[in-house]
Amino acid sequence: MEYVYGALLLNAAGKPIDEKSLSGVLTAAGITPDSGRAQALLASLEGVNIAEVLAKAETFSAPAAAPAPSEKKDAKAEKKEEEKKEEKGVSEEEAAEGLSALFG
Repeated sequence: MEYVYGALLLNAAGKPIDEKSLSGVLTAAGITPDSGRAQALLASLEGVNIAEVLAKAETFSAPAAAPAPSEKKDAKAEKKEEEKKEEKGVSEEEAAEGLSALFG
């Protein structure tokens, strides 16, 4: 993937995308370039207008994120949770009876 990023960086800088330039970018990033991988990338980019491809990619947008829940829904949910907690709650007397069974 770093080879593709290097090619994109060279394109953005307006530099020629060739093996020497790509190797230079990779070396500057601390990556030991592999001549075979660089040549494979360059062969796949042959005849490709990168600027055009990027422009087309920008027209596609990611799906919109789901809208945040409204505060009204949150308030209703909180009320329901409180009601459930109250219904399931144990009275103090019941709790005390349970404790007395432990201590005889």
